[in-house]
Amino acid sequence: MIIRQAIVRHGRQLAAKSLRPLARSFASTTDDIDSIQTSLNSSLKQTRSLDALIQNMTAEPVPPIDNQTHATPPAYTQDQQVADAYSALQRQKALTSHLGTTLTPHYQPHTLVTNPPSPSEISLPLLLASQSHLGHSTSLWNPANSRYIFGIRSGIHIISLDVTAAHLRRACKIVRAVAERGGIILFVGTRKGQDRCVVKAGQLARGCHLFERWTPGSITNGHQILGRCKMRVIDEYDRPIPGYESELLERPALKPDLVVCLNPLENWVMLHECGLHGIPTIGVIDTDADPTWVTYPIPANDDSMRGQGPPSRPSDHIINSFTIIQEVS
Repeated sequence: MIIRQAIVRHGRQLAAKSLRPLARSFASTTDDIDSIQTSLNSSLKQTRSLDALIQNMTAEPVPPIDNQTHATPPAYTQDQQVADAYSALQRQKALTSHLGTTLTPHYQPHTLVTNPPSPSEISLPLLLASQSHLGHSTSLWNPANSRYIFGIRSGIHIISLDVTAAHLRRACKIVRAVAERGGIILFVGTRKGQDRCVVKAGQLARGCHLFERWTPGSITNGHQILGRCKMRVIDEYDRPIPGYESELLERPALKPDLVVCLNPLENWVMLHECGLHGIPTIGVIDTDADPTWVTYPIPANDDSMRGQGPPSRPSDHIINSFTIIQEVS
């Protein structure tokens, strides 16, 4: 019994001493595994960041090396890159230009303003395409326009395009006569979308244009409303002549020699002032307007933007008149 107890006591002590180094070795092995795992994670993060950086980088072509001098050409500038890209685009267009369909001559509305036809080129198909023949409802018509009406369709008056073409050619002759004598022509169109027509007409006629609201009294009370406006002396070619600034202080405001109005209904005050001062007027008269408001009416549709082109195109003949005058002088 004594021997057995001694063996059991000493055996426990020996077992405990033998397990201690094993536990220490196992703990050290666990720490090594954790450190290795941490280093692997950090290396993986660095690799991913490098991959993202490489993917975000733009590919730049490597310049070719000269086989004789073993030198690389100078780097391209931004202008050279743009030029090369444009050359590549032109080559691509040349290769693919024959593909697809070919557009036949088609209607282009902007050419009626940028390159207006002469009065001799005004035709009934042109007026019909511009919708100049469409009037207003029969319940809104003015009986004074009965001589301009061709008929009725779907409750709408149809304007005779023969009459429109004749009155338009007459207006062209009047505008040309005033322009040849150096008169001041005022083009008025205050509706939305008419500004381009009146500005282009004023440029061709070398006159004035108005596409905003007419100030009442600009003609009848011009010395008060326009008295402080700057004035200058010009020759027959609209070139300013210096040296007359002191003599223009007491002179009244100038009045136009001819007024071309595209929407008489909104500018009846201006037309009334022109009538009081004997200024001739040309206006686009629809079936609901009074033709007696203007001196030379043009029966046409005043609501269609495409219809505003032909009535405002008499100024194309004016530029020809100025060309003839300059050649003669």
